[in-house]
Amino acid sequence: MPLAVVRDLAARRMPATPEQIELFEVDVLAGFILARASSGLVDSSIRGDVGHLDHVRTWFGRPLWEMEPEDADFYFARVMREAAQMTKIMRAQAITTYFAFLDLRYAVELHALTGLTVQCPIDEMNRPRGQRVGSLRIPPTAAEMQRLFAGWRESLLTCRKYRVAARSYAMARLMEKVGPRVNETCQLDLTDVHWELGRFGKLHIRAGKGSRGSGARQRMTPLINGADVLLRWYIEDIWGLFGDDPYRLRAPLFLSERHNRDCSCMRLTDDGFRDALALAALEFLPSWAGRLTPHVLRHYCASQLYLSGMDLLAVQELRGHVWITARSFGAAPP
Repeated sequence: MPLAVVRDLAARRMPATPEQIELFEVDVLAGFILARASSGLVDSSIRGDVGHLDHVRTWFGRPLWEMEPEDADFYFARVMREAAQMTKIMRAQAITTYFAFLDLRYAVELHALTGLTVQCPIDEMNRPRGQRVGSLRIPPTAAEMQRLFAGWRESLLTCRKYRVAARSYAMARLMEKVGPRVNETCQLDLTDVHWELGRFGKLHIRAGKGSRGSGARQRMTPLINGADVLLRWYIEDIWGLFGDDPYRLRAPLFLSERHNRDCSCMRLTDDGFRDALALAALEFLPSWAGRLTPHVLRHYCASQLYLSGMDLLAVQELRGHVWITARSFGAAPP
């Protein structure tokens, strides 16, 4: 049998267009922002990270993954020479964390698109003194979340306190589907569910997180992603098992077993929900035991909505964030 020359198909890869590179860069930035949010950073810290990266990107004039150690040497030695030491430290930390995220999440795609490998331009030789390495927290995969909730749902058939377990399950699924914060969810009243609004109904988030002394920021969250079906089941089949009066003023949506002096049900606290979520993770998703928090559920929701095609600005509006701006590496929303 005659031998044929084996051709390397990778060498025949068509070069990426500038439009593809630009879209990929925006996608990487969006993923980076969501990952930083999942690590527990406040809005001001996330704005700071994005601002530092934007400054470097503007000076460099090309995607940051093309930056080499020699470029970082010149930038910190010449461009940042008069800057405060803490500014240098924070900027170098932002670059390092960005490249760590790029290596963890987009290394293969970057190489397929550009032929480049991820190499952080900040190393032990040019890192400003006092540098602290940032951390990333990647949310569970879709398969892991399905395994968690499948096990949790099945356990409802044999659990000792059905109403309590079903309530915690419903609250966790609501956070996984539309991403409210844990304190926002605990503060929901039964009357905050407005079935008459929109196609699926909406939640009136009254205790939204404010910033810079602005106080609570209210918003309306659509019950998308199956959240409407979930809440109908919970309200119609579970809520009444607690024995509270649905016509009582400020009746909580998620009830506690404990009672007020007038025998009405108290509101579920965030600590009570955190304990229930931790126990569920320990039993049904042990690989995330001790790490699955309400904030991780919130970030998982944002990641899945973004991956399904929802615009990043819409995702952040749904979650009640205000730090996203139109200026993201020069890309503006349409």
